[in-house]
Amino acid sequence: MAGLGVNIDHVATIRQARRTVEPDPVWAAVEAELGGADCITFHLRTDRRHINDRDARLLRQTVRCKLNMEMSMEEEIVEIALQLHPDQATLVPENRQEITTEGGLDVRAASSRVAEVAEALRSVGVVVSAFVDPAAEQVLAARDAGCQAVELHTGRYSNATPAELPERVEEMRRSLQTGLDAGLIVHGGHGLTYGNIAPIAAMRGFTEFNIGHSIVSRAVFVGMRQAVAEMKRLLDKAIR
Repeated sequence: MAGLGVNIDHVATIRQARRTVEPDPVWAAVEAELGGADCITFHLRTDRRHINDRDARLLRQTVRCKLNMEMSMEEEIVEIALQLHPDQATLVPENRQEITTEGGLDVRAASSRVAEVAEALRSVGVVVSAFVDPAAEQVLAARDAGCQAVELHTGRYSNATPAELPERVEEMRRSLQTGLDAGLIVHGGHGLTYGNIAPIAAMRGFTEFNIGHSIVSRAVFVGMRQAVAEMKRLLDKAIR
């Protein structure tokens, strides 16, 4: 049964809109765990636009479920990850002008750096994942670079028109199978919502789905704990 990873970055985004102390993403992580989250995900960006170093440190001290750190391969961030020791590190592309991550990491083009970072993280016991587009060549490149897992970018599926949807679902299915055949742990994430999670969650083989914006948006109205519990129920229903 696939677990639910809750990305709390957008809680920090709300805080940074006023550059104050609330809402606290660390508190959000506690509420998410109480709602049934299997993983807490955060992205410590180079520009610190939302999650900051204080958040990362306190999350490592307080999160009791799996802690997943999304990260670029910048030397400063790699050093922080080595010191912080999250349970998992997910390598992602990072563009300072983007609103959110726009696509998967091109592991083929950056294979030597991915291999270097993956080896360093694995040496301290961190599970290494790469956030990649649902394409066989990227999934296999991640394996060859020493990643133990991949997170398939579900953005094209999430944004598909009704006419495009069957093709996008099949694209996800093929990439999932490629990852499983390669011996990788396979996650999914980006743009997943309460309305579109079911077809992807019904695919056997995914270990985890990372969802942030949709859950935080729902939490504005019902609270983080309930928002997470509602998504967990949808996952469980789809998997049965």
